Amino acid sequence: MTAPSPSPEDPPRAPSAHAEDTPRAALAAAAGRAIASEALFAGATEVQILHRGSLYRLKQTALGKLILTK
Repeated sequence: MTAPSPSPEDPPRAPSAHAEDTPRAALAAAAGRAIASEALFAGATEVQILHRGSLYRLKQTALGKLILTK
């Protein structure tokens, strides 16, 4: 039994080592816009997010985890 040949609509793709091809990046891209935490925090350890009239705090811990509080 032989494998079907690729159709003209689906050209073969070469493997890539780009960060955009990682599963985590693919999930973020599928969910919407991805923003790097470094860009979001811009050197700070805490940012405030106004969402639907409520103010939230997003904080980085010393271990690099994120905590979101209202």
